[in-house]
Amino acid sequence: MEKNQEVEAVNKMEKKLRYISGMIKQNGRKILHHYPITSPQFIALQWLLEEGDLTVGELSNRISHAFSTTTDLVDRLEKNELVERVRDTNDRRVVRIHLLEKGKHIIEEVIQKRQEYLRDVLSQFSDEQKETLNELLSFLHDEMKQVNEK
Repeated sequence: MEKNQEVEAVNKMEKKLRYISGMIKQNGRKILHHYPITSPQFIALQWLLEEGDLTVGELSNRISHAFSTTTDLVDRLEKNELVERVRDTNDRRVVRIHLLEKGKHIIEEVIQKRQEYLRDVLSQFSDEQKETLNELLSFLHDEMKQVNEK
């Protein structure tokens, strides 16, 4: 592929990915209107569901928010009984954020509704197209992780 064609292809891909990401976020916000959490709280709860208990500092790094902002976010989640702060059994100085059943239930419901949306969007795709798309997205994700680790 010529340099100009490659640049143009990458530009088109970036734009499409940006639009797709925006549409998914927009739909996710619509879903969240039916729940007592904000988008940043949803992202934080998702990290806790996927990775288990995290310190405020670890969570802050994952969600790319300032430590003080993450502390406020955790305070609100704790007030709504979605998470709790627990002392680390190995080091009592360390406090971890633990996802409670109510928080887990909300995240699972929201994710299920997001997956239903994607299933509807993909309903016109053949099984082969879905598999190819999934393989390419996995490859893209793996490559991005490698580049980010450098």
